[in-house]
Amino acid sequence: MSYTAEIDAAKATIAKNGPSWSGIDAESVARMRAQNKFQTGLDIARYTAGIMRKDMAAYDADPANYTQSLGCWHGFIGQQKMISIKKHFGTTKGRYLYLSGWMVAALRSEFGPLPDQSMHEKTSVPALIEELYTFLRQADARELGGLFRDLDSAKESGDQVKAASIQKEIDEHQTHIVPIIADIDAGFGNAEATYLLAKKMIEAGACALQIENQVSDEKQCGHQDGKVTVPHDDFLAKIRACRYAFMELGVEDGIIVTRTDSLGAGLTKQIAYSATDGDIGDQYNSFLDCEEVTADDLRSSDVVIKRDGKLLRPKRLASNLFQFKAGTGEDRCVLDCITSLQNGADLLWIETEKPHIGQIGSMVNRIREVMPNAKLVYNNSPSFNWTLNFRQQVFDIWQEQGKDVSDYQRDRLMSVDYDTTELAIEADERIRTFQKDSAREAGIFHHLITLPTYHTAALSTDNLAKEYFGEQGMLGYVEGVQRKEIRQGIACVKHQNMAGSDMGDDHKEYFAGEAALKAGGKDNTMNQFAAE
Repeated sequence: MSYTAEIDAAKATIAKNGPSWSGIDAESVARMRAQNKFQTGLDIARYTAGIMRKDMAAYDADPANYTQSLGCWHGFIGQQKMISIKKHFGTTKGRYLYLSGWMVAALRSEFGPLPDQSMHEKTSVPALIEELYTFLRQADARELGGLFRDLDSAKESGDQVKAASIQKEIDEHQTHIVPIIADIDAGFGNAEATYLLAKKMIEAGACALQIENQVSDEKQCGHQDGKVTVPHDDFLAKIRACRYAFMELGVEDGIIVTRTDSLGAGLTKQIAYSATDGDIGDQYNSFLDCEEVTADDLRSSDVVIKRDGKLLRPKRLASNLFQFKAGTGEDRCVLDCITSLQNGADLLWIETEKPHIGQIGSMVNRIREVMPNAKLVYNNSPSFNWTLNFRQQVFDIWQEQGKDVSDYQRDRLMSVDYDTTELAIEADERIRTFQKDSAREAGIFHHLITLPTYHTAALSTDNLAKEYFGEQGMLGYVEGVQRKEIRQGIACVKHQNMAGSDMGDDHKEYFAGEAALKAGGKDNTMNQFAAE
């Protein structure tokens, strides 16, 4: 409904309720409605699921239409990211938020900082989703509030052309609300626990849930050792649990992202149940590292399987975990991905040990032989040393091409000594185009960085602490922060406005009229912050 139509609707409601509502202004009601477009988390989930589905179809038509996100650990961080995107690019199209379980564990647990092992409170994940959308809704309200004030000024000055232009901008306002891909880890328990948590996350606004095939109570960060996977049937039950949660809540376009950690996981907690030769359980077990035995070789605690008429004993560690055969990681990833897509998943996530387009693309090509529409969400992880990885990739390519690499030491390529060399320049160009190239060549629909704002917060705080507590003193803040905020047009330089002061003034005026005691005005110190 347009802004004008909202005013007319509010007028009708006020008139219907007679003189006792005469103090209610229809235009103020319309403004408040426009500033609060989404009433519930489910409204958000349904809206953003539709956005993702359209973006997925656009990518299928042309891989240049890939999407991106950054991981955000606080509502303010997510809000400032989306405000910046709108400022620089004029649209939020193709830009999402990512909610990282790692950052929830490290920054949002009541226990304090924790490793990424699903030890944090499961309720902290839906709480962060709700917080992110609270801040994004506030960004809408703040931006529209500014437009309403501009509209009033244009009308007061009699500038009808400007007023009409602002009116159009209000009617076509693009929300800061975007999809969140939310990390549900390994489901925090069995399929029922996964379902219950999925419901809470969807009710908070999540349209996309990312779930991994690790053992829930043995879960590790994707870039650490000691990962343990579960048989496919166990994981597929959790995929179905997520789908049931979406369907129950009426979010029928909800997205399930299935992550396989099999590339780096060499262990399993259990041998899969198999009813017939060649079924999914049998395929899972075929990757086990086994030794042929006879009945006389068996110990009382041994577990054995029969394959091709032979009795095989899977190698079991002191931890009671079973070991996969070395070198089977890629085959297991491909099987994981195919079975996930065949059983309700929408997008895949392959957790790799390095950002290598050839490696990722080779697995995707194999998956697409069975599931032609397969596409990935990919972690452009801060756990990768991007500089070293890509310099070594260029080194190896040059060496294969017969190019002279005698000026470079492969194991020292991270050194600043190489920063201005031809090799480093080519590596940086490959990093710059990695997302575009891998979207085209490796089936990556969505690129995300899991933990970027964790690192940017630490880096900016380090720089401020070094300057402010050192010889620079107050200049360390003014030169390093405030002056840049003013000149770059950073919204939160007017921190009172960012925190809702102007919106509060608007409401005071709605509620109390001329008697309102407002915080704004000519003496407000925020008026000092102009770029020139």
